[in-house]
Amino acid sequence: MNKIIIFIIYAIFIASCSLNKNSKFWSATQNIPKEQQSNFKKIFVEEEIVGKELNTNVLINLGNMIDNDPKISHYFNNDGRLNYNGLLKKSSRYKFSKIKKFHQFEPIISFDGQNIIFFDNKGSILKFNQESKLIWKKNYYSKLEKKLKPILQFANDGNILLVADNIAKYFALDLKSGQILWSKNNLAPFNSQIKIHNNKFFIIDFSNTLRCFSLKDGNELWNVKTENSLIKSQKKLSMVIVNDLLYFKNSIGDISAVDIKEGELIWQLPTQNSMIYEAAFSLETSDLITDGNTLFFSNNKNQFFSIDLETGGFNWENKVNSNLRPSLIGNYIFTVSLEGYLIVIEKKTGNIIRVTDIFRNFKKKIREKIQPVGFVVGFKNIYLTTDSGRLLVIDIKSGKTSSILKIDSDKISRPFILNKNLFVVKDNAIIKLD
Repeated sequence: MNKIIIFIIYAIFIASCSLNKNSKFWSATQNIPKEQQSNFKKIFVEEEIVGKELNTNVLINLGNMIDNDPKISHYFNNDGRLNYNGLLKKSSRYKFSKIKKFHQFEPIISFDGQNIIFFDNKGSILKFNQESKLIWKKNYYSKLEKKLKPILQFANDGNILLVADNIAKYFALDLKSGQILWSKNNLAPFNSQIKIHNNKFFIIDFSNTLRCFSLKDGNELWNVKTENSLIKSQKKLSMVIVNDLLYFKNSIGDISAVDIKEGELIWQLPTQNSMIYEAAFSLETSDLITDGNTLFFSNNKNQFFSIDLETGGFNWENKVNSNLRPSLIGNYIFTVSLEGYLIVIEKKTGNIIRVTDIFRNFKKKIREKIQPVGFVVGFKNIYLTTDSGRLLVIDIKSGKTSSILKIDSDKISRPFILNKNLFVVKDNAIIKLD
């Protein structure tokens, strides 16, 4: 009886389904007429990247303002304007064994007064004085770890030197003697800046987890996990600290605000469409910088953001293609696009004030192969490094490149300025320029 009922229902269903081309069921494939195609909009449209100059006759006058405080620079990531106007004469070299795959990471020099701290190809930590003489050299890696060629990141509070690496090890040294205080291992390698604050330090690992450790013994106090990525970006992640809140980015473009005392997530803001996985994998974001009220950063997806720190909402978004750390000076934001344009942005509105072509002096074939690495703003000039070993000197007022110095034939680091000296790192030395 049940079989008969099922057969009757099936027969009615088949009879009611029209199989002609005018029916709404199983119709033949048809081409969409051209006049109808014009009504369709592309879901994903390639954004136009800044590729021409704008308002080149506009002069930027910063006056005598020096907008740099070491503590603010550390917590806010904002280099500001530095009191440097050097002659760029090579004065000394701090040599070490050649670091393989140097082009894949972003080196940081740790300064201790006039002394500088760096590392070599086997993970040895080196402390030099201002005459380039070695004060001490320490290595706390096993034979197996040395073979892995660890890449080290540093931070210090004037007494303790923190070290974290890309093989999941972190430890602390006495800054004066180089003697080890404690050593720990993490579940995942590290890939971020290190921030020290109130006997704690903060770092992000490759699992996109922000971890808070005790400065005294290295024990973990809390952690905040964010969405993980299948592909590990080599671009170093960054964070800023304002009062008792820490703001950090992860490798897929999410920005999170965390209470430092409790490790509580306050807000989180995605900046990328999580559906577009391919874009997320290739995302490279600049360092975050802040003025204490607003967060600024850009990426290689032609986006420059201004975000309100309190609410986690967007103030504005502009089309700037850059993964370089910007500099905020007064009401001006300075950045350099990956295509070689110096861009000046008005902080409050996000309006682009001026665009100048600082790669103009390179021939077209050479220009296509060059990318900027990083820059700092001095008293009269901006100093920009490239992955071809060049140091560009750019006039702040006009935005034009006044000179190009050859430091090396391969990649050099972003510039660092200390006590009216400029430092750049290459694969086997730190070069100091007067």
